[in-house]
Amino acid sequence: MLVAAAVCPCPPLLVPEVAAGAAPELDALRAACLDAVAVLAAARPDRLVVLGPAGPTARGTYPQGAPGSFRGLGVDVDVRLGQGDPAGERELPQSLAVAAWLLQRTGWAAAPVEGLGVGEELEAERCLASGRELAGAAGRVAFLVMGDGSACRTVKAPGYLDERAEPFDAGAARALGAADTAALAALDVELAHGLKVAGRAPWQVLAGAGEGAGLRGQLLYEDAPYGVGYFVAGWS
Repeated sequence: MLVAAAVCPCPPLLVPEVAAGAAPELDALRAACLDAVAVLAAARPDRLVVLGPAGPTARGTYPQGAPGSFRGLGVDVDVRLGQGDPAGERELPQSLAVAAWLLQRTGWAAAPVEGLGVGEELEAERCLASGRELAGAAGRVAFLVMGDGSACRTVKAPGYLDERAEPFDAGAARALGAADTAALAALDVELAHGLKVAGRAPWQVLAGAGEGAGLRGQLLYEDAPYGVGYFVAGWS
């Protein structure tokens, strides 16, 4: 049963060493993410599932201790998923590496951790089914869900300006802040793909897990720095 969830964006710029001189620009976002992770520990889960978007070769499960790094971005920062010895042969995808960094910053030790890389194009029904299965696999399950909103909020955004981006992001933010699983399940897959929304599939996995759980949500952050929608929410 899902007992808590934290929703965070996954730009590597959350890691100060990656952002370098621009790190202060995301101080508020960084603080909101750490607050959201604190919600998870307070729920005393038996298991924490960390999920985020992943490319074709990075999809699937990752054990506790799975390694990740930001060396590909030119910084000497390594992370592990949860505590314990390094485990697994694959390196974490970027979204899960950012999550691992957040967990390390908070000293996560409340429950065992496992990761899941979710294909960004996974159909909504399969996302929902996956969430239901994950929520039913342990007595008290918490989710740390990584994913960005649209990347089309301004002309300088990665996907350039699209008039549909702001209303899409507003609807997603409302759903995440209200723990509205029906609204998340109803997000338009094709529109999300067109707007380069990296979080759509992980959010819909969360929607499946949260069905009937009776959780309440709180939106902790909503903005679009660099033309990309970033939202932070806590469910408890």
